Amino acid sequence: MKIWQAANGEIRRLLEGHVYDVNCCRFFPSGLVVLSGGMDAQLKIWSAEDASCVVTFKGHKGGILDTAIVDRGRNVLSCSRDGTARLWDCGKSACLGVIADCGSPVNGIAVGTAESSLNLGTPETAPSEREIGTEGKILLLAREDKKLQGVGLQSRQPVFLFVGSDAFNCCTFLSSTYILAGTQDGNIYQLDVRNTNAPIQVIHRSGAPVLSLLRYRDGFIASQGDGTCFIIQQDLDYVLDLTEADCDPVYKVASWEKQIYTCCRDGIVRRYQLSDL
Repeated sequence: MKIWQAANGEIRRLLEGHVYDVNCCRFFPSGLVVLSGGMDAQLKIWSAEDASCVVTFKGHKGGILDTAIVDRGRNVLSCSRDGTARLWDCGKSACLGVIADCGSPVNGIAVGTAESSLNLGTPETAPSEREIGTEGKILLLAREDKKLQGVGLQSRQPVFLFVGSDAFNCCTFLSSTYILAGTQDGNIYQLDVRNTNAPIQVIHRSGAPVLSLLRYRDGFIASQGDGTCFIIQQDLDYVLDLTEADCDPVYKVASWEKQIYTCCRDGIVRRYQLSDL
């Protein structure tokens, strides 16, 4: 992995330690620490200051496909091809528990604060004192078996299960009430966590896989397997397309203030500067 200086594209750090492909990485809220997951089934924490690997978590039996950070980052989450989502204690370098065992690869996860009226269930056993910030949180699981699942993070109890048109690749929170999830056949489902019997809306721009969803201002950014990447604002009646990626899948989107970054299979990280929408 490489850490770049965003302003000029200079490589600042090289993080070496994963054996196979690195599938996902993200900064902790501090901006000084990085979390990564790879096909070697290892979850690693790195110092962005000196490029050292300070923690390696082992326990998954398949490649790690996505991660999430709980609050400030004393606990982190991962999901894997082995069908599980796990909660980890960064301070003790230990697994605090399997949040869900789906029997099917979990392609993406997202954690958020649940709407207050939502019943998240009660833990069967008292949570570990090492669990920090899990109360009142819901974990979304985008599953390969066409299911989007919500699980109480502290309770480990199922909250909802929604069946889509194809494998779910990614998911995100728009708010404590509304969520988004994207499928392999190009559908983006918007759901209300209080009632997931039917979606609020289904957005379909092409049949290409939806690979990334990111909340952005009053709407969201989506990227797909045919190179398209677009912004939808909830209060506007138009879509803003981010161009340049020519038919190569755009795997991931990130944002910082008015700048949006995309990473594509062609090996290029692109930066877009947005004026006020």
